[in-house]
Amino acid sequence: MPKGKIIKALSGFYYCLDGERTIQCRGRGVFRKNKVTPLVGDEVIYDYENEREGTIQEVLDRKNELVRPPIANVDQAILVFSAVEPDFSTVLLDRFLVLIESNDIEPIICISKTDLIEDEKQKNEILAYADDYRKMGYEVRLTSTLEADGIAELLPLLNDRISVFAGQSGVGKSSLLNVLRPELALKTSDISSHLGRGKHTTRHVELIPVGSGLVADTPGFSSLEFMNIEAEDLSYCFPEMRERSDQCKFRACTHVSEPKCAVKTAVENGDIPKYRYDHYLSFIEEIKDRKPRY
Repeated sequence: MPKGKIIKALSGFYYCLDGERTIQCRGRGVFRKNKVTPLVGDEVIYDYENEREGTIQEVLDRKNELVRPPIANVDQAILVFSAVEPDFSTVLLDRFLVLIESNDIEPIICISKTDLIEDEKQKNEILAYADDYRKMGYEVRLTSTLEADGIAELLPLLNDRISVFAGQSGVGKSSLLNVLRPELALKTSDISSHLGRGKHTTRHVELIPVGSGLVADTPGFSSLEFMNIEAEDLSYCFPEMRERSDQCKFRACTHVSEPKCAVKTAVENGDIPKYRYDHYLSFIEEIKDRKPRY
């Protein structure tokens, strides 16, 4: 039987890409009994009744999956955060980075709307933050939908990969995709001056061909809670801490109160930005305060 990749799930139908053709499929009835839900990004085996319709027979093993948004087998996440409108937030970015790192997905940071920065001091702050995250090992791109250079640099990173565009609503995810693929004409919305954020304009998950890759424009992360991360594992979601953990005196160092901690020393020496460490401390307290699930 043929194999395909689910590129869209809508109203009980799964649209499977197989080469250059797309087959509209239903899932087998046994999936519901076995609590199997096919996701966008799944590799599946299907059979077909004709050239346009078929039935998914098997969902192949996933290398990862996200719950909100529901998507599987993601190679990388393009985390889009605007420089202004809404203002750049390191704490929100770090929350997204932890969630992406915990799912073994490679993050790429995209700072959008750089053309809207009017204050020189604010511009220098954005450039300093970008430099900080690059030093931590992250890929960082600064983009403007009015200038082609930043977009051109982003495009090669999407080739031959499944990418998720994610970030706070109103930061320009759909606008970036419209520049990458103008014929999509994805709906965008203005920022609410009262809330400082936009309305979600994407209603379902769909993989869109961009270059030689597939990009998901998602409705966004409806939950940013650390439900599946334990306190002792949190530092592994911070690459600058992960690479120093073997230099700590104690093997199970949480980098909070232990003596001779290489991470705390790096913070004191300015090798790890203090705001990153402060976010780590607040996240670890949030995880510890989490009510146990029964």
